[in-house]
Amino acid sequence: MLDSMEEIFQKIEQTGKPFWEVVLDADMEERQVTREASLEKMRRTWLAMLEADDTYRADRRSVSGLVGGDGRKMRDYAAEGDTICGDFLSEVIAVALCTGESNACMRKIVAAPTAGACGVLPAVLISIWRQGRTPEEEIVKTMYVAAGIGAVVSYRACIAGAAGGCQAEIGTASAMAAGALTALRGGTPEQIGHAVAMALKNLLGLICDPVAGLVEVPCVKRNVVGAVNAVSCADMALAGIKSRIPVDQVIECMGDVGRRLPVEFRETALGGLAVTPFGQQVKEQMEKRDS
Repeated sequence: MLDSMEEIFQKIEQTGKPFWEVVLDADMEERQVTREASLEKMRRTWLAMLEADDTYRADRRSVSGLVGGDGRKMRDYAAEGDTICGDFLSEVIAVALCTGESNACMRKIVAAPTAGACGVLPAVLISIWRQGRTPEEEIVKTMYVAAGIGAVVSYRACIAGAAGGCQAEIGTASAMAAGALTALRGGTPEQIGHAVAMALKNLLGLICDPVAGLVEVPCVKRNVVGAVNAVSCADMALAGIKSRIPVDQVIECMGDVGRRLPVEFRETALGGLAVTPFGQQVKEQMEKRDS
């Protein structure tokens, strides 16, 4: 069990191993599996992320009918070659939408760290891989970095919207993606920590307010926010920009903020966007349909 980012940094210093391998060792010890078995499971996880995007269909709709088709719209728009974001970020947005929509439409996804935040990590990893900027084996290694970050946040704070709001889901996913991307681009352990801290700080206090209690609106589009935030934080960290507040303190702060959030803002659908007139209308329609 990895209890803190500082513990990971210390193990890196003591062993001379990279971040990803320290997490791999922890997985082997915790699950009592061989190195090969651990790597194979992570490789299958990566392939499942790819499959969720590859098998996306724009004609599928979610339970409420509100979610579906936006991933295709983004790709069609990007294909015109005139986006504000450019090719890479446009693909990040598209993958985040496709994966989030796949979850809302009851398709197979990888919870990273949760189903509601499933589009963030794949968005950055799949996009950079498809551009040919990194081999697949490096992606698999980098996923251990993301897993280690997620494990620390889970231990020191929380990753569930019901416990800590959307900052715990999208925020953690964004931190995982930022750290993974920084590692993938050759960042130091210190830079990985700064990327994680900045990503979490940027989404601190984000509430969980699903319309009609469904993981659809605004959840899917928040995956986009988390992914784009991760890219910007990774680039800031790689540029040498630092988080003034140490990463473990930021993680603990997120947990504290989550505990202080009113119950209405913790996946209860009793506040925020869920209680707007539109949100209430959707809720009533769903209740009529189910009655």
